[in-house]
Amino acid sequence: MKRGDIIQVTITDYAFGGKGIAKIKTVINNQEILYPIFVQNTFPGQVVKAKIAKKRKKYAECKLIEVIKQSPKETKVPYQPISGAPYITLPIELQHKYKQSSTIDVYRKLGNFDNSQELFDEFISSPNIYDYRNKMEYSFSSIRKDLSTGKELDDQFALGFKTRGTWWKVENLDKEDGLFDTEFERQLKIIRSFLEQTGLPAWHPPKKVGFFRHLVVRKSFDVNQLLINLVTSSQGLKKFDRQAFSKFMQNLLGERLAGLQHTINDDVSDRAKIENGNNQLLYGEPIVLEKLLGLQFEISMESFFQTNPKSAELLYGKAIAYAKENFDLNNQVIMDLFCGTGTIGQIMANQIEGVKVVGVDIVPEAIEDAKRNAKLNSVSNIEFYAADVGKFLRKYPKYINQIHTIVLDPPRAGIAPKTLRKVIDLNAKQIVYISCNPSTQARDARTLEGAGYVFKKFSLVDQFPHTSHIEAVALFIKE
Repeated sequence: MKRGDIIQVTITDYAFGGKGIAKIKTVINNQEILYPIFVQNTFPGQVVKAKIAKKRKKYAECKLIEVIKQSPKETKVPYQPISGAPYITLPIELQHKYKQSSTIDVYRKLGNFDNSQELFDEFISSPNIYDYRNKMEYSFSSIRKDLSTGKELDDQFALGFKTRGTWWKVENLDKEDGLFDTEFERQLKIIRSFLEQTGLPAWHPPKKVGFFRHLVVRKSFDVNQLLINLVTSSQGLKKFDRQAFSKFMQNLLGERLAGLQHTINDDVSDRAKIENGNNQLLYGEPIVLEKLLGLQFEISMESFFQTNPKSAELLYGKAIAYAKENFDLNNQVIMDLFCGTGTIGQIMANQIEGVKVVGVDIVPEAIEDAKRNAKLNSVSNIEFYAADVGKFLRKYPKYINQIHTIVLDPPRAGIAPKTLRKVIDLNAKQIVYISCNPSTQARDARTLEGAGYVFKKFSLVDQFPHTSHIEAVALFIKE
């Protein structure tokens, strides 16, 4: 075998991160062995066609091309298959089983915690198994994959999701996918038809030409409203009747439409972010209101906010329980690092009597959102600072030796080693570490142990059913 080869294998096991494992007989150094093949987004029982992406002496990593035969464990679901929900046909109990066992194993393998099973506290499932997401991004393309024939068709007007493993080909979403708002996704083909009738073309990714690029939708579960952003290029802009589009969306969605935006983005990179272009509000407000554990948050299209808010309430509840478990936090200072828009910090300030919370994030815009939301909720025992973690105490020396508890919620890549060292230097009595990537948390847990923080326990929260992702919250106490 070599890189680029297409192979057919039967998946027999499951590894962390959604990698199905197949083993094939091969000969190395005149010795017959079972050579492991890892295939992303697969699970035991499936027969799949895969492309070798990396080949090493002891294993190979592959990208899934297609499932040739389903696992006998799979069930029928009334949803359109999409690449973003590879496990939706697998019963949720089995999804939990695979995620729990493989993640516990990661702490043993990457963190060298042989007692990872004993450290494991509990598995918390998502309250909503389907339609749990509060944000979805749909792509336009003039290259469409026909779902009935599998053929790639050009000169089309497609709106939906990219075909797995491609950046140019889009599959029309003709019915709900089970992850986002059912009512809206049933209306998506009506929106597609209206935009196609404008005569303006969908984006052609290889040629970097066309008009319609993305449709981004943000949902509030609290008020059941949608904030929508249409992203286009400027090619043919004079032919696009924004007023007619706004009126159409108002008539289609009625009171559910909280706000409608139009972003003109001529950046050739495939990104839908507002800051990459010129944004205009066509209707309503540029924010939508959401609630978490009794507090209200103004969410803009670009705000970082938990994707599954109902599950996030359970995640934050567990983090607060860990923080209160061993200490009386009355009159103590809690630092919320990588605080973003300040959700967990405000919730802790609201729920833990007599505590003072300090939120720190390097992104000034996020801190401004956090301050605005704290004012909205009348949470006065919290302060927010736009600062680098390493320079924070130098700039604000009043907090030296005053921080009792640190709450960490870093991005998926984890904490850079130098930054983690600066966190350790803050000398807090305990650290509650929230992670959307347990593999980086396992690595950091070993560093924290070496610095005198005892790894007490961790829980797993299924924030993203039908995907390989899992969230973890861990407790570390200074010796």
